[in-house]
Amino acid sequence: MPEDSPDRSPAGDKLDDEDYPAYSMGRAAEILGVTQAFLRSLDAAKLLAPGRSEGGHRRYSRYQLRLAARARELIDQGTALESACRIIILEDQLAEAHRINAELERTHRPSTDGPSPAPG
Repeated sequence: MPEDSPDRSPAGDKLDDEDYPAYSMGRAAEILGVTQAFLRSLDAAKLLAPGRSEGGHRRYSRYQLRLAARARELIDQGTALESACRIIILEDQLAEAHRINAELERTHRPSTDGPSPAPG
């Protein structure tokens, strides 16, 4: 889509951006059904690093809301906060490794147009 297209706006780009810090702490807590203190504990545990508004208020992205929801799920199952954070970080790293692997497989797939290799 061209940059000057009427369907393309800076606001639209931000709405599609998983990492855009669109949610205030209060709204994030409401969406997740958690307390603001819970979100602060995830920040203190270094699972989340929320953006900050000009006034210094925490702002959360959709990606961060998914991480927080997963933390709540693990903690509700009896997992300690620090352990839950470590599990989530490892799950996230594994998902990224799978994404990179799939991309590499797509870009480095042998061509089927050329001659096939001689039997060995």
